[in-house]
Amino acid sequence: MRAGITSVLRNQAYRRLFGAQVVALVGTGLLTVALGLLAFELAGEAAGAVLGTALAIKMVAYVAVAPIVAAVVQRLPAKAVLVGADLVRLGMAAILPFVTEVWQIYGLIFLLQAASATFTPTFQAVIPTVLPRPDDYTRALSLSRIAYDVEAILSPVLAAVLLTVVPFTALFAGTAIGFAASAALVLIATLPQRPPGESTSFWQRLTGGVRLFARVPSLRFVLVANLVVACGVALVLVNTVVLVKDQGEADDAAVAVALAVFGAGSVVAALIVPRAVEHWSVFAIMRGGAVVVSLGLAVAALGASAPTGSLGMWVGLLAAWVVLGMGTSLIATPTGRVLAVASDPSGRSLVFAAQFALSHACYLVTYPVAGWVGAWSVAGSALVLLGMSAGATVLLFGFRRAKMGDAEPRHTQEGYRGGVKGRTP
Repeated sequence: MRAGITSVLRNQAYRRLFGAQVVALVGTGLLTVALGLLAFELAGEAAGAVLGTALAIKMVAYVAVAPIVAAVVQRLPAKAVLVGADLVRLGMAAILPFVTEVWQIYGLIFLLQAASATFTPTFQAVIPTVLPRPDDYTRALSLSRIAYDVEAILSPVLAAVLLTVVPFTALFAGTAIGFAASAALVLIATLPQRPPGESTSFWQRLTGGVRLFARVPSLRFVLVANLVVACGVALVLVNTVVLVKDQGEADDAAVAVALAVFGAGSVVAALIVPRAVEHWSVFAIMRGGAVVVSLGLAVAALGASAPTGSLGMWVGLLAAWVVLGMGTSLIATPTGRVLAVASDPSGRSLVFAAQFALSHACYLVTYPVAGWVGAWSVAGSALVLLGMSAGATVLLFGFRRAKMGDAEPRHTQEGYRGGVKGRTP
């Protein structure tokens, strides 16, 4: 009898870590809503510029901070790193309601996102040691993806309900509570000790993850796949509101529906992945996801070219969004499996930190394309992103399986404990 994806929750340590992830995600979702309202209160009509700058700061923190912090904390116990990052995030969220100047928002957001850039890669690197069996780890990756997508739908709803009875500044308290609960759950979880790594300099640790990406074919494959994901997600996050409210002539509720459709497609794909890896290689699934993303971008270009408010425009939009949700999830969900196999436990946090930084660096390219070209034509931005995605997809099919075969995990009890010999940073 095949186990469902929730079977991994029987593992107490993972159950507590997953709980920590969920409550932290809810807190982050409340923070997103509260930050927008705070920006409007301080900057009025310039709130959009404030939020745009805050998002840019977030990306800079993700790209620049993650490898540096990973190199600094690599030899520290993972539990201490996770709890410390949560406490920093809690502190920043608790201070935000009291800011009176826009520059203060920028400083606090940088510190908060730097803490997130510390927490997330460390958290991701711990999971394969808690769940060493490859099949269990794949189920955990699917659960994580579903948690992200469901949170993106439910957190704004929860925020809307809370705002009917409390001021928006109270949402920051909800964020702080989420991070506090996350820290408490991590604290009571039993985590494996990090194996001692080789004595290396700070510079070697700083560049180790990136050097591994450059050297190992399976990680170069992931790097190209990251660009495909960024193309699909950028179009959705940047241009949904334009398509729905301008070309679709609909209201704010329709924006939420369109984003929910994208999330639903992602959830469906995440549920499929654990069964799919029983029949196809992880690389085949990710290649398939890249094809699906490119198809979704093509459908989006057609839908955006349809007459304003027409049925064709709405059919194209909703079809494209569900396809893009599925395609991006087919790539992103099993990516952690490739990372876990391509690294030894002693250097795994550096690899996940490099992936965290490199994947977000792709958005520094695709967000401006989606925004700047989209300001002229959403269909045009979809076509440019389609060209980028299609080119990356062709590159993915150019990777030879023979060179990446050792990144496919063996279905043994040892699972990911050994990694790929000789390929630690």
